[in-house]
Amino acid sequence: MIELIACDMAGTTIDEHADVYRALENAVRETGVDVSPENLQTWMGAEKREAITALIRLGGGKAEEQLVAGTFNRFRELLFSYYAQNPPVALPGVVEAFEILAKQGVKIALTTGFSRDVATDLLNGLGWRVGEGGLLDAVVTADEVAAGRPAPYMIHRVMEQTGVLDVAKVIAVGDTVNDLQAATNAGAIAVGVLTGKLGRADLELHPHDAILEGVRELPDFMAQLGAARVQA
Repeated sequence: MIELIACDMAGTTIDEHADVYRALENAVRETGVDVSPENLQTWMGAEKREAITALIRLGGGKAEEQLVAGTFNRFRELLFSYYAQNPPVALPGVVEAFEILAKQGVKIALTTGFSRDVATDLLNGLGWRVGEGGLLDAVVTADEVAAGRPAPYMIHRVMEQTGVLDVAKVIAVGDTVNDLQAATNAGAIAVGVLTGKLGRADLELHPHDAILEGVRELPDFMAQLGAARVQA
């Protein structure tokens, strides 16, 4: 039986209108380097300081510590501004899917490449509470672990926080290649969703256990997974 669902935030459970892409690209461009769509996509889902460092270098710049720190602060400023103008919303069916799974005894957690302050702002705006009586059982951000995606640490940390011992009983869900790689590195069931920028063909190029239209399909996927295991 699956005991834990660990989902990414932006593009997976939350529609933030791709503003994280826009904020990251614009913040890095302000350093004077170019940002290609391919490089931007490669680093989506990663911890944002790591992404900024890589994008500056890929654009031909020198990712010095002070520049990275300033660019990260600028990224946050832009992102909060964009969110204020166009508030993020839950993707269709996500809350309902989480409620169904919670009634089945499954723990619900979020992992994100955002820092804690950005994640908290998002959750407060949506009214999603963490803990007893809330929609979520745990949330881990990239600045709370040794390394962000594709490292497996955020998935393992939410296992720790929810008391789940067996990684084979964890489904990790995301809309980027980094999400799938983190799930695979963690040893979890790796599920991609098509609510982000990437299409099915893009995600299927990478190790995965399933590609779904969205998180809303998780209850049905889990039912099929359970049936398959019984038959096996």
